Amino acid sequence: MAQKPLRLLACGDVEGKFDVLFNRVRAIQKKSGNFDLLLCVGNFFGSTPDAEWEKYKTGIKKAPIQTYVLGANNQETVKYFQDADGCELAENITYLGRKGIFTGSSGLQIVYLSGTESLNEPVPGYSFSPKDVSSLRTMLCSTSQFKGVDILLTSPWPKYVGNFGNSSGEVDTKKCGSALVSSLATDLKPRYHFAALEKTYYERLPYRNHIVLQENAQHATRFIALASVGNPEKKKYLYAFSIVPMKLMETAELVKQPPDVTENPYRKSGKEASMGKQISAPEEESACQFFFDLNEKQGRKRSSTGRDNKSPHPKQPRKPPQPPGPCWFCLASPEVEKHLVVNIGTHCYLALAKGGLSDDHVLILPIGHYQSVVELSTEVVEEVEKYKVTLRRFFKSRGKRCVLFERNYKSHHLQLQIAQPGAAYFYVELDTGEKLFHRIKKNFPLQFGREVLASEAILNIPDKSDWRQCQLSKEEEEMLARRFRKDFEPFDFTLDD
Repeated sequence: MAQKPLRLLACGDVEGKFDVLFNRVRAIQKKSGNFDLLLCVGNFFGSTPDAEWEKYKTGIKKAPIQTYVLGANNQETVKYFQDADGCELAENITYLGRKGIFTGSSGLQIVYLSGTESLNEPVPGYSFSPKDVSSLRTMLCSTSQFKGVDILLTSPWPKYVGNFGNSSGEVDTKKCGSALVSSLATDLKPRYHFAALEKTYYERLPYRNHIVLQENAQHATRFIALASVGNPEKKKYLYAFSIVPMKLMETAELVKQPPDVTENPYRKSGKEASMGKQISAPEEESACQFFFDLNEKQGRKRSSTGRDNKSPHPKQPRKPPQPPGPCWFCLASPEVEKHLVVNIGTHCYLALAKGGLSDDHVLILPIGHYQSVVELSTEVVEEVEKYKVTLRRFFKSRGKRCVLFERNYKSHHLQLQIAQPGAAYFYVELDTGEKLFHRIKKNFPLQFGREVLASEAILNIPDKSDWRQCQLSKEEEEMLARRFRKDFEPFDFTLDD
């Protein structure tokens, strides 16, 4: 049975407007049902008189939901937070503490850091230091099993959070915010990071926590900055979301990349991406390749859990991601032409290219619908690599060389290797181990890879540069597929028990 998601609320600077906040929460819960927790970042107390707070402190009024708050960000409000380790401030209102980790009964892990950045000693009671950040990092990241945390709560924004992302409005993220918080977010890899203090709402595009082409896919991070409660501009100060603790999620689901994911804003890059611009999704290419049926196993005996029973990785979800529209590369497509399929693995398959450059022109494709490798779970990536190694051996045994290439432009199903969802690129891998990667910024020839290989300088078959001019009859395609299957059989790792 699937784990029921937790329903949470996050709030920006309350600044003493407790009635406004809690009346709003009551209205939301009346309309949408109860939430499990309310998490408050920024200034919980303000410069207003304490009369309103006294009613909550003495129990005359009560928060309608279990509320967790961060500590002081200025000297004026330090008096409200006497215990550095956290304490109950009023019924249903709890101060988390200066820094630490809160783990709920569900397994949800929340890391919190109260105050603003200070590089001076002694550190004021409303600030955190590099030592505080270092101790949090040590507490969490010292084990090899550490993958990240569910939620990070800080009052200041992380510095540079706007890099590679959508516009942060009037807030200059190169000048505002805390570099220590940026460093902490980099190491802790929170799935959600909430902050406040800048009096505005900013929901950054999700960013990835791994390096494409170099590291296995990891979960993405969503940074959300919230405005002040009851602000006259009616900027968003309350954020509702649902979350399943990452400890209860399968890896494949956890690392699924959002379509608008960006580079990590805190990593140094040779070139900074332009600020505040979103790349519009390219048009989809009309279908031109047709493949196989999920349930067709071609009579081959295979383990249902894959070739290697020692694999520590969890199984893929039963339902692969669904395409936004018709996808001729997906197994469930009613238009599929099964006769082109020449080999089926556990997570990937091989199929002859329609109108191929040669009789053994094949494609490596994932069984589920994925736009690119960065979206794949570890076990799928491993099988793609296994196919690549096997195909190199196969072609070498026949005195041939092979070139692998992929285009993530005007298509939405991964057709071979290495990818970056939300951005267009062309990737080539030679059998010598050399890899070429080109980021597509404007128009790009859809058949570029094919045209280069067909050119006089390489295969010298320029008349085959357009696949539509090379189509064969179904009988001819079936003959080529049978021949490839027979020739490939000695190299077929899917036959291993």
